[in-house]
Amino acid sequence: MKYEGRHQPLAPIPVFLGRMARSTVIAGVLIGGSLGIGILGYHYLGGLGWLDALVNASMILGGMGPVDPITRAGGKWFESGYALYSGIALLTSVGLFFAPAVHRFLHRFHVDEGDAEPRRKS
Repeated sequence: MKYEGRHQPLAPIPVFLGRMARSTVIAGVLIGGSLGIGILGYHYLGGLGWLDALVNASMILGGMGPVDPITRAGGKWFESGYALYSGIALLTSVGLFFAPAVHRFLHRFHVDEGDAEPRRKS
């Protein structure tokens, strides 16, 4: 559709809720996949048991920091890279989750602002 100077109307609520659901699923997959990578890395490279690997991966991914000390060199390399990755993954997932709501808010503001302006006849 060619932009003709008119504002698009807000999407209906069911469409908006569908977008929110899709963003939630994508963010959940990103977090779940990241948690899985962390669990596997802490278990196989860090030498931790499955539950301890889960706890450490969850704490790093949530920005809290590691719980158990890692003594293996491979585990330390993994932990360093995973910590850097986790910060980006967390911010990305939060952005994905809130994007439809922020977009709707800004779009509503833009539509409301545009309605106050007189429309020119073409």
